[in-house]
Amino acid sequence: MRILSPVKIILTLIPFIWTIGMIPFVNRVKPMVMGLPFLAFWLVAGIIVAFLCIKALYAIDSKNNKEAE
Repeated sequence: MRILSPVKIILTLIPFIWTIGMIPFVNRVKPMVMGLPFLAFWLVAGIIVAFLCIKALYAIDSKNNKEAE
């Protein structure tokens, strides 16, 4: 049985906290960022952050798979 490393857990939690946990703090219209209300900008930025976290997880997992072979 493989145990998740703390780095993997953190990389998994960041998009969740970004998208769900921070909503009460960023639920506002101003400031407008790139013509978007702040909440819409935050959610779009969350997609990019989630992509980067998943990419990092994939890189870590690929590295571990190569070492296991």
